[in-house]
Amino acid sequence: MGETDAATMYSTMVRAGKTTYYVDVKEAKNGRKFISISENRVDDGEKKQRSTVRVFGESIEQFRQAINEAAASVIQ
Repeated sequence: MGETDAATMYSTMVRAGKTTYYVDVKEAKNGRKFISISENRVDDGEKKQRSTVRVFGESIEQFRQAINEAAASVIQ
């Protein structure tokens, strides 16, 4: 499924130096909702790089727990 196959329901952006993160809630044509987390960054050669992770509804709670635990260990 490509990014153009899904309707965006919510979007927010976080800037961090040469990196920009996008967190979107999307709905696929089949009605399944998912979170899309994209990282756009400029490398040393000024070339743009993009990476995306998609997390579908049935995995959201496990993903949230993993992120919360990881964040807690970083900010201690």
